[in-house]
Amino acid sequence: MTATRPQPRPGVLDIAPYVPGKSTAPGVAKVFKLSSNETPLGPSPRAVAAYRAVGEHLQDYPDGSASELREAIGKRFGLDPARIVCGAGSDDLLNLLARAYLADGDEAIHTTHGFLVYPIATLGTGAKPVVAAEKNFTADVDAILAAMTKKTKIVFLANPNNPTGTYVSFDEVKRLRRDLPPQVLLVVDAAYAEYVRRNDYESGIELVATTDNTVMCRTFSKIYGLAALRLGWLYGPAHVVDAINRIRGPFNVNAPSIAAGVVAIADTAHIETARAHNEKWLAWLTQEIGKLGLGVTPSVANFVLIHFPETKGRTAKEADAFLTKRGLVLRQVAAYKLPNALRMTVGSEEANRLVVKALAEFLGKPA
Repeated sequence: MTATRPQPRPGVLDIAPYVPGKSTAPGVAKVFKLSSNETPLGPSPRAVAAYRAVGEHLQDYPDGSASELREAIGKRFGLDPARIVCGAGSDDLLNLLARAYLADGDEAIHTTHGFLVYPIATLGTGAKPVVAAEKNFTADVDAILAAMTKKTKIVFLANPNNPTGTYVSFDEVKRLRRDLPPQVLLVVDAAYAEYVRRNDYESGIELVATTDNTVMCRTFSKIYGLAALRLGWLYGPAHVVDAINRIRGPFNVNAPSIAAGVVAIADTAHIETARAHNEKWLAWLTQEIGKLGLGVTPSVANFVLIHFPETKGRTAKEADAFLTKRGLVLRQVAAYKLPNALRMTVGSEEANRLVVKALAEFLGKPA
């Protein structure tokens, strides 16, 4: 039968689109958005100033290679700027990696509760996403290796993982890399790396530096507070960087983002303040929510995954509605195969205390 209009490639219309966390609570005067893992401290004031200054030159194209930003990232982490690619958020880079290394009939592995962009990026290329089971809401290296076939071309590993907040130790990540075939690209998505306070964690920099088949992705959206600008970066082997640079947009990072990123990554005092705030309130939320009888998955990121019972009147969906009416906006994570949980960003002191108080009221317990 002849088509009567242009048709997308097979499989595209089967993709469930990514739905961001909600940001509004209709009818509520003051809203605390705790659904998107944004920093409550905001960006570095110096980064804001750098962003505004670019407003005087909006007629000019940005530097297509983001060279100043790559130099700043390289200086901050001791990396070769030539092996860094910047993008419009790490999502942009994840999709570019999929486009460069996946084709019809290929497979890419992600874990049960892995970031939703992985299957979307995979399906968009005509490849098949393969799910490796997690253990205690944590990526399981043995399950990933067991999911391998001759068709596997990419393994996506969020470390720490969103939305669970769990992580895989560096020894386990090295074991995964060692046991993967050399032609399989391991993509370590370390969007929340700056928040981790564990001696056995490594963001992926060392693996990229010592292997020829590992890539690390990072973002400016979280601890740096530049989510609105959509800015991320990738560190990889020269041959991967070459491939990505051949297919990325010529000006895929805008000038205000570059300017703000250069300053943000150098403002170590602001980063440390954000890290200290998160460390204090992550522990507090985990403890206080646990006291209410709700399960909280141990997290090393800037959010907590709260588990609710399936009992009517106590479910995650009902809790979400209850909190939203009070201007406390959390993230439903049913799309992540977690229908009985809500993800909560570590917010300001006021927001954190209000959520715990509201949850106590929801559960009928003394605040």
